[in-house]
Amino acid sequence: MPYELYYWPSIQGRGEFVRLALEEAGADYADVAREPEGLAAMMRMMDHAERPPFAPPFLKDGETIIGQSAAILLYLGARHGLAPKDPAGGLWAHQIQLTIADFVAEAHDTHHPVGVGLYYEDQKDEALRRSEEFRQGRIPKFLNWFETILARNPAGDGHLVGRALTYVDLSLFQAVEGLAYAFPKATRRALKDAPRVAALHDAVAERPRIKAYCDSPRRIPFNQEGIFRHYPELDG
Repeated sequence: MPYELYYWPSIQGRGEFVRLALEEAGADYADVAREPEGLAAMMRMMDHAERPPFAPPFLKDGETIIGQSAAILLYLGARHGLAPKDPAGGLWAHQIQLTIADFVAEAHDTHHPVGVGLYYEDQKDEALRRSEEFRQGRIPKFLNWFETILARNPAGDGHLVGRALTYVDLSLFQAVEGLAYAFPKATRRALKDAPRVAALHDAVAERPRIKAYCDSPRRIPFNQEGIFRHYPELDG
């Protein structure tokens, strides 16, 4: 049976990290909420599942339902050769993924620093302050950490964990893609000090299945509703 991915149909968001892993694995999956009546099916699943996920994305594999992007990737990575086979390596990959999740959450909070239930226009002054700190302090701090990991994995041929591509490489690619959309000027500056991260991003972009996916209608364009949003005034 194909996997069933449940996520909002009009944004990349946190679901995109899962989509990239499914695409790289060549896995058979349905992006349920993008199908006719799929959004209603997603809401029914959240309302009536015995172990309901808190929010999308979540993945259904037979009778198993997994919520949270990092947990879904932990599950998929072990089944599709996108994670180290040894327990220590698997735990290290999971740790990196959780750190990427922190990075993504901070990127989101630049345009919604006061509350997710408020419009951006209701918190523009706070967003300006939060974005300045994110651009100047947090983007370099996170990228330096990833750069350090890549430098300390010399046998990995440019990968974050082990010798081969894993789901965390795909996730870092997506994080850089999002930053380049939301903060193009700040991201260009920061990547000059993180050449290994930039090289990993470029290598993932050229992988045949990822390139085909990104060039296809299945890849939802970045927009002003997702995690990564481009407001020129925030990209100093």
